[in-house]
This record gives sequence, C-alpha cells and structure tokens, in this order.
Amino acid sequence: MTQTSAVESAGSNALQVEMAGADIIADADRKGKPSGLFWPWFAANISVLGIAYGSYILGFGVSFAQATIAGVVGIVVSFLLCGFVALAGKRGGAPTMVLSRAVMGVKGNRVAIVISWILTVGWETVLTSMAVLAAATVLTGLGVGEGGQTGVKIIALIVVIILIVGGGIMGFDMIMRLQTIITIITGVLTIGYFILTFGHINFTAIGALPTGNAAAFIGSLVFVMTGFGLGWVNAAADYSRYLPRKTSSKGVVWWTTFGAAIAPLILVVFGLMLAGSDSKLSDAIGNDPIGALTTILPTWYLIPFAIVAILGLVGGAVMDIYSSGLALVSAGIPIPRPAAAAIDGVIMIAGTIYIVFGGSAFSAVFQGFLITLGVPIAAWAGLMLADILLRKHDYHDAHLFDPKGRYGSISWSAIIIILVSTAIGWGFVVNTAADWLAWQGYFMGLVGGKDGAWAYANLGVLFALVIAFVATLIVKRGAVRRQEELA
Repeated sequence: MTQTSAVESAGSNALQVEMAGADIIADADRKGKPSGLFWPWFAANISVLGIAYGSYILGFGVSFAQATIAGVVGIVVSFLLCGFVALAGKRGGAPTMVLSRAVMGVKGNRVAIVISWILTVGWETVLTSMAVLAAATVLTGLGVGEGGQTGVKIIALIVVIILIVGGGIMGFDMIMRLQTIITIITGVLTIGYFILTFGHINFTAIGALPTGNAAAFIGSLVFVMTGFGLGWVNAAADYSRYLPRKTSSKGVVWWTTFGAAIAPLILVVFGLMLAGSDSKLSDAIGNDPIGALTTILPTWYLIPFAIVAILGLVGGAVMDIYSSGLALVSAGIPIPRPAAAAIDGVIMIAGTIYIVFGGSAFSAVFQGFLITLGVPIAAWAGLMLADILLRKHDYHDAHLFDPKGRYGSISWSAIIIILVSTAIGWGFVVNTAADWLAWQGYFMGLVGGKDGAWAYANLGVLFALVIAFVATLIVKRGAVRRQEELA
C-alpha cells in the first residue's frame, strides 16, 4: 500500500502529469470542498447527446408526459447512486476500483475491474465517435471537404483524440481545470442552441404522441438510468478521493448528484420536445445523433454548435479514459497510470474508427452496448451501494492492498452475487442490436416472451441492481461488522 501526496500526484500545476494510480491520497495533502465536484460532473454530462436522448426515449412508444417523467426520475435516481458511491472516495482516498476490494476481496475485485474497464472504454469510444461525427458534419456543412467526408473525419479524429487522450494522460488537475472551462463555454453556447431551435417545436405534434403501456414506460426509464448515472457509477469515487476525510458526506452526495444531473435534465426535456415535433429529425438522430441536430440550425451558428458539441463530448470522454486507466492499474498491472491511459486511448481509437468509418448505425451499436453492459454494472452497483451502507467507519488503507488483511483475497459470496444477479438480469433483457446478442432474454418466457409487451422493458437491469443490493445486505452484514471490529 502506498500513500501519495496530492502535491506530488496531482500537483498545483495542471501541466504536471499526475503519477498517482491505485494509491491512497495522504490525509495531509487532500484538498478542496464538495462544491468542487460540480465542475467535472457538470462538464461530463452537458453533452448535447442529452438532446438526442429525446429521440431514443420516444422510440419506446411513450407519450411526452411519460417520457419526461422517465427522463427526470431516471436521471436523478441514477446520478444519486453515483453520489453515494462518491462517499467511498472521501472515506478511502483511493479510486473506485480499489475501494471495491473491501467487498470483493483484494484479488476477487478483478472481476469488477474487468466489467468497469470494458464499460469505461466503451463509453469513451462512443463519446469520441460522436465528437468526430459532429465535427465532420459541421465542417461539411460549411463547405469543407466537399465531395467526401473521409478526409474531414480523419482531421476531426486527430483533433478530438489529442484533446481526450492528452487530458487522460495528464491526469486529475488538468481534468479539473479543463472541465471548469468546458462547463462555462458549453453552458453559454447550449443556451444559444435552445434559442435558435425553439421555433422548431410543434406543441400540437407533441400533444398527439400516443400513450405507451407500463412496459414501454419502464423500458424508457431503465434505458435513461443505464445511459446516465449507471454509466458513471463505477467511476464516482475517482473524483472525490482528493477531498479531506472530514468533508461533509451530504455535500459529497449533493454536489455529485446535482452537478451530474442538472444539465441532462434540461437537455433531455428539450430533446423530447424537438423529437416529438419532427419524426424525420427523430429518425435521423438514430444514425448520427449530433450531426442530425445541426440540420435545424442557421449556418452561422454551426461553428459555435461544433464547439459545444465537441467540448461536451470531450468532457465526458476525458473522465472515462482517466477512470479506465485507473481501473487497469487497480487490477495490479505494473504500469504507470499515464501509460494505462495511453493504452486505453489506443483501444478507443480503434473502436472509434470502426464506428465512424465502418458504416454501422450508431443507435444499434449504442443501445446494444448499454443494455449488455448495463446488467453486470448494475449488479456491481447494488453490491457496492449495500457495502457502503453497511460500513460505519473509514476503510483500512493498508488492508486494501493486502490479500491476507481484513478484506481477504477473494470474497466468493460477492462474486456469486454478481454472477447470479447478472445471469438473471441478462435473462430479462432482449437485445436486437446484433445477432451475437440474440442469446439474451432466456427468461422472457416468464413475462410474455421476447415478442411480448415486456420484451424491451429492460427489466433485467433493475433486477440485477435490486437482487445484488438485497443479497449483499443479507449475506455481507456479518462480514462487514467483523472487519470493522478489528483494531
């Protein structure tokens, strides 16, 4: 176990590369206030992708009122889960995937790390792909690269990757400063987008949207939870670990939740109004979510829109690549954190090239990714949240790195809980995004079959979360008590 000075690792200079990986941040060098969490979380979630979610939610066949309720509840509840996981960072001063060792064992936690790493690398790939597509669409609209978009996409890919991979390699201080800048710029320019496109809203068309059944409503709700907070829950402690241990717990939960949720709440509701007003626009969002939103803008605002779109997506991708790098070093791979971020960057580039140049329909890739990984990450979240609730004291720093310590090497009960919860969860989701995912939904016969009313309600995500949470509260209560009774 090592304790790293915040001065040595993050540094007061944003141009200094952070070397801290799976380290505990020394108490004397922790810094900041809970309100500081607002900036990174707001910047990571102000992406105009939130507007595109309006199309995805209405695609479940729900009314505007149902979609709004699903959006608001799904966003707030899912980011509230991030707020609770962020408490672990304040208590332990280590990355999320190190603190998860307390419930899964020092070596057993590698199961969670694999899930987390795949999710964060997937998310950074998705966000990078959208940033490249958005930049290419805007530049083409301005007459750059007429006759073909390949060259434009390559230029956009290079610029976006430099920002994302560069920020991820530099580390915590650079990210915190970058996110503050992104927050201010994107906040102002997004308001401009609202003003310029408000005239495209047709309240008559919105009011005519048919009401969906209970299955459609729950499906849209779970989709929102999976696309927002559940996509971040495995990284929530990475940004609160620099806060002093005596920091207000309520403050950590509030500023994480508020900072992450406030922008998506506004963006999603506005996106619902746009998508509900124009079915053609809604369909176009499925293939190029950001590019489609430029088609209703005046030409002179394309550059400002490109800035807000790219920076918003970069804000999310930078945090993802930072957390995916932390996940790698938390697994025990003997490489520095910057090198881990660079490795993830190479994988992200390959995935981005596949999506951008492979001609794949974005919505199919995106939804298949969310649903498939949403189940195991929901199971881990239920496990971790229950463990945080059971603990009354801070983590023992040294034992988080010692397989013979109080947290043990492998907690088979925790691994079984995740495996069983995931198995049940996958049995209650139907995924048509790719043929190789057709095996999912093997329990759907219990609720009407793969073609029934509940086929796309994504019940498996909720089942995995709840089952893992309840099982952990029951099974691990005694183990946590015994751990905390040790001197």
